[in-house]
Amino acid sequence: MKIQDINKLAVLYQQLSKGMIDHDKYTYYAITHHSTAIEGSTLTEKQAVNLLEYGTTAGSKPIEHHFMILDYFKALEFTLKAAREEKAVTIPLLQAIASKVKINTGETVNTVLGTYETAKGDFRLGSVRAGTRTFPDHKKVPAMIKKLCDNINKEIQTAKSFEDRCNLAFKAHFDFVSIHPFGDGNGRTSRLLMNYIQARFNLPLSIVFKQDRIKYVTALENARTKDDITLFYKFMYNQYEKFLKTEINLLRSTPGKTR
Repeated sequence: MKIQDINKLAVLYQQLSKGMIDHDKYTYYAITHHSTAIEGSTLTEKQAVNLLEYGTTAGSKPIEHHFMILDYFKALEFTLKAAREEKAVTIPLLQAIASKVKINTGETVNTVLGTYETAKGDFRLGSVRAGTRTFPDHKKVPAMIKKLCDNINKEIQTAKSFEDRCNLAFKAHFDFVSIHPFGDGNGRTSRLLMNYIQARFNLPLSIVFKQDRIKYVTALENARTKDDITLFYKFMYNQYEKFLKTEINLLRSTPGKTR
């Protein structure tokens, strides 16, 4: 599907969801479920909704997975509030988001260079690998994140078209997770940063679907290996189209009601 067609889907989605009771809340629940499932949460979507809506736990599932969901949802709310208030993207903001992602599941990491805490949003003090990928040296992280923040803030002011704005959100997602500044929670924080930018532009938020996790990881790695971010853009636009079509069909089938 062409990008202009996805833009039309986004407009239609916003028209259909306008005034829909609790629609945003249930969209946030879905985003939370998929983003945490990608990182290992075993709760089903129904269990995640019951936890967030009613405080009902899934007795057979690990408590850590419940905390992943509760923490992510609060981090998402915090991120979207920052977007609505048009707060600049800064190192402290990203660290605050990362801290909220890990607040109940974080750990203290001891290295030869010192100690850092993932629950506080501290930058890592050592090397980190994911599969065969080694991420930038930790000494480079602060400067790289500062440059990323500066570029995002600048491009938020200049991105005017739907494509430019989507590309900025997807690129920020890609660049952040490719720096991997934290000891844990980088994927979740990168997706929240993407949602922050979409919210700044009043665009529908994106979901990376849990069932497409392998394709997601492959798209990230292929874009890095081939130095071609359009490979990641293609994956993310496909995810966006999939989400918008799913939601539009749901909205059309239940007009005026909750999801």
